[in-house]
Amino acid sequence: MIDFAVVDMSRLQFALTAMYHFLFVPLTLGLSFMLVIMESIYVMTDKAVWRDATRFWGKLFGINFVVGVATGITMEFQFGTNWAYFSHAVGDVFGAPLAIEGLMAFFLEATFVGLMFFGWDKLSKLGHLGVTFMVAIGTNFSALWILIANGWMQNPVGSRFNPETMRMEITSIADVLLNPVAQAKFVHTVSAGYVTGAVFVLAISAWYLLKGRHVAVARRSFTVAASFGLAAALSVVVLGDESGYALTDNQRMKLASLEAMWDTQPAPASLTLFGIPDVEARETHFEVSVPWVLGIIATHSFDKPVRGINDMVATAAERIRSGIFAYDAVERLKIDRNDMAARERFELHKADYGYALLLKRFIPDPRLATGEDIYKAAMSTVPNVPAMFWFFRIMAGLGFFFIGFFALAFWRASRHNFETGPFMKAAVLILPLPFIAIQTGWLLAEIGRQPWVVEGSLPTFLAASSLTIGQIWTTIIGFTLLYGTLAVIMVRLMLSTIAHGPERSAPQRGDLPELVPVGGRSAGGIIPLPAE
Repeated sequence: MIDFAVVDMSRLQFALTAMYHFLFVPLTLGLSFMLVIMESIYVMTDKAVWRDATRFWGKLFGINFVVGVATGITMEFQFGTNWAYFSHAVGDVFGAPLAIEGLMAFFLEATFVGLMFFGWDKLSKLGHLGVTFMVAIGTNFSALWILIANGWMQNPVGSRFNPETMRMEITSIADVLLNPVAQAKFVHTVSAGYVTGAVFVLAISAWYLLKGRHVAVARRSFTVAASFGLAAALSVVVLGDESGYALTDNQRMKLASLEAMWDTQPAPASLTLFGIPDVEARETHFEVSVPWVLGIIATHSFDKPVRGINDMVATAAERIRSGIFAYDAVERLKIDRNDMAARERFELHKADYGYALLLKRFIPDPRLATGEDIYKAAMSTVPNVPAMFWFFRIMAGLGFFFIGFFALAFWRASRHNFETGPFMKAAVLILPLPFIAIQTGWLLAEIGRQPWVVEGSLPTFLAASSLTIGQIWTTIIGFTLLYGTLAVIMVRLMLSTIAHGPERSAPQRGDLPELVPVGGRSAGGIIPLPAE
């Protein structure tokens, strides 16, 4: 018998640890390439202020990197402890990109991180820049392999279910690596990480400018963050369009749910800006839509409809009925592997085998399912529509906000306008916003996949380990205490590093005195910037 309380608690535990870990990953991604940009300018100009900026932001990167690694290791252990059947059933496929990530990306990243921190006075300028670049490449490669694994869960290509071993097996590693969902998720997630890093640097630089401290480093960092952030914010929106197109091909239910689109829309479909989804009535009240936009994003055409939730529930019911034949064939093959009739029947219906497993939520043997059982199982393929609807609008709304904010920051930086005022205060206050955006994006992706842990193949409720509620509560409490301690340590280290500010190195060839307007931009004279 399936204990759904254990399943729900296991999901809660993984969600808590994953969301905590995902606070550090995007910032690591964003800071890594910003370090490359700043150090490249230092190598080209030979100005010490750029070296100071690179070393300062590198310290904050290092603190974040260490905590991110520690929390990531915990997540990988959870696959074996809380999701044992998932690990058994799909470990041959899912474990491959994780192993490659550890061998290729993480060791590359970890090796060069040490050289980056301790090699400033031991490596040439170009040599150290190369090390910093390798850290950035390793960081992004780690994200690539993790998202290939996650993308396979969303769209399990390049694999097949073996009824003799009851496991998924790789049939094409190229298909796994080139999975369109994984590629779309990678570019979208990495771009969001770049936005997070840019907002982080922009906020701290603005805080220094408001306080009149470390102005030389703050101005330059502000300029880099504004430029990098604008490019990244534009990329998030453009690549988000590509993610929407990938959903149309592979996860139509997720797309319909985040739009709260109950009925199939004829081409070109409208995009809903606002509405109140009503799950009971299966309609969206007070809907405000923009014509054609969803059709263009989702299908890249003007003549293709976008399927609604009700239509796909009917399709799911058909696939469940087909999957029952595959389930019966598997049970017969367990008794006699040489039953050729059963093997032939399985081959005909194997694509729908996972849908038959949805019936196990309601009945022990799917072959005994009634029409009502099939209807309930088909309805279970609909994720939490209100959550999907609002998470998407929070994420998308913040994405467009960042474009506007970074455009204004870029305009000010290009005019050398670093005056303190409402904009600089706003730049400090928006620091939490990218973290809210990435967390809602993660929730959107994972809630939208339900009820599957592997889309169309393995339901989530069949993937959990045989644990007790007490055991899961024990680990949740333990992780909460551990992560709470890590959070306190990290925040204190971050605040201490920010309060101390960048260390000034000796002036080098090419350095000039920093000049600032006297009495503001309207004044006529300039004076050298006083020592900080």
